[in-house]
Amino acid sequence: MSHFITKQRYKLMKKWECIVCGFTYDEEEGWPEDGIEPGTAWEDIPEDWVCPDCGVSKEDFEMVEI
Repeated sequence: MSHFITKQRYKLMKKWECIVCGFTYDEEEGWPEDGIEPGTAWEDIPEDWVCPDCGVSKEDFEMVEI
């Protein structure tokens, strides 16, 4: 994969913020502590995944512009 395509892909990655505690999930970084690899899109995270800081479900996250 070329450097240009990689940069373009990461530009499309989003960040999701927990509305309860403010934890931010960054699709580019993933969350390796829970086995979520870098580059994992929000919709590909298991539905039973919970916020690592406060334990709420994915329903309590909103996409944010950072």
